[in-house]
Amino acid sequence: MLRPWKTLARRVLLSRPPWIEVGDEQVELPDGRVIDDFPWIRTRDFAIVVAITPEQQVVLERSYKHGPRRVAVALPAGFTEKGEAPLDTARRELREETGYEADDWRALGSFTVDGNYGLCVEHAFLAMDARRADGASATPTGDLEEIEVFTVPLHEALAMLARGDVAQLSSASALALAGLAIHPRSAAP
Repeated sequence: MLRPWKTLARRVLLSRPPWIEVGDEQVELPDGRVIDDFPWIRTRDFAIVVAITPEQQVVLERSYKHGPRRVAVALPAGFTEKGEAPLDTARRELREETGYEADDWRALGSFTVDGNYGLCVEHAFLAMDARRADGASATPTGDLEEIEVFTVPLHEALAMLARGDVAQLSSASALALAGLAIHPRSAAP
């Protein structure tokens, strides 16, 4: 039977609120061995949205992403604020980043981004029948980025994923989950 590790001590090595915390833990393994400096990383949890229009188009963004250091295709996403439910974050980010809104929301799941070091939790959502909100901006900009909003059919969004146009794991996983949710029979062997 598999057993969890025991955390014996924990310390913070770097703290840059609200963005990131890094540290290490002293952990005891199930076999009794003690690891004195097992690293952990913590960033903010976030919500990500696969929005599908009534015309079966996926709402996507194109912007520069500094992590991979390139312009890439992504989904609307954003950090959850303190006390904010992930669905509320998803609704807010969809409107702020793309100018779209939806009434039909489905949870695609919540996932720890890195199974060893923690990092954060991604909350993925599917927003059906997304439509441009009244008075929404056609050229939204984020805090530090310019965003181009565009739509393509789901099969084309999945093709972009397969070609490597989607650089972030969060967008890649949410698109794949949406594909499974919309076409569950295609995942069967």
